[in-house]
Amino acid sequence: MLRSVMLAAARSGAMRRLVEANPLTRTVVDRFVAGSESDQAIGVTSRLAEEGLHVTLDHLGEDTTDAQQAEDTVRAYQGLLSELHAAGLAGRAEVSVKLSAVGQQLSPDGEKIALDNARRICESAAAVGTTVTLDMEDHTTTDMTLRTLSDLRVDFPWVGAVLQAYLHRTEEDCRELATAGSRVRLCKGAYSEPSSVAFQDKQEVDRSYVRCMRALMTGEGYPMIATHDPRMIAIATELAGRAGRSADSYEFQMLYGIRPAEQRRIAAGGHNVRVYVPYGEQWYGYFMRRLAERPANIGFFLRSLLTR
Repeated sequence: MLRSVMLAAARSGAMRRLVEANPLTRTVVDRFVAGSESDQAIGVTSRLAEEGLHVTLDHLGEDTTDAQQAEDTVRAYQGLLSELHAAGLAGRAEVSVKLSAVGQQLSPDGEKIALDNARRICESAAAVGTTVTLDMEDHTTTDMTLRTLSDLRVDFPWVGAVLQAYLHRTEEDCRELATAGSRVRLCKGAYSEPSSVAFQDKQEVDRSYVRCMRALMTGEGYPMIATHDPRMIAIATELAGRAGRSADSYEFQMLYGIRPAEQRRIAAGGHNVRVYVPYGEQWYGYFMRRLAERPANIGFFLRSLLTR
């Protein structure tokens, strides 16, 4: 129930204005968001790289309905990629892109606009020697996102996909995408979805996550296991061993600000660990979904407000 309330709040304009107006909020947001500007994101990336971690950077923004805003997002990514190259970090960091932020919802040709804009970002990434992963959003965009992925992979076969284990369809999607050279990030899912398309019970989601991991680990692609759950990390490691995978043939991914000591511990154990680092002014939706994912996050947020 609490998760549903928080996810509803993530799309509430009134709640957004209330949270953004609270002067105490920013200090809490800074735990999960690297900052508002690209130079702050570069600084965080440099620090994480020094700790032996890899990074994927997300310029925050979604549900764009303005063509100029989509263009601004593309240019922000192009600038960010240039900064990564200049800082010598392109080998440790890639970027994550939401297609809704680059025009997917623009009428009447949103899918084509998003594809063209994502292609420009991929061209910039290729020029500096790094990669791009297409973030997945709610289930209504899944087919469009996978079509765009397929189109981009014609010229950029390294473009990463994201699949969400709470959707009924995802195990089959994992099998289809577990091909040679395919990079697939598997997460549980952070949107409020109906029971007609998504598992609602946590145990059902966990069981689906394990089935999906098995499909990816036994495939020929590069699994990117996005979880903070110690049990899922242990199961992933076991499945990789059974599949005869080396430690460099898959990676773990975690969110910036959540279990940082565990991120360093896993990396020190010889595994690839990539940290998802968001930055930018449009932090509200991302922040509220992070709170919804774990009660501990909500408790941290409330305690921070009450003690300042």
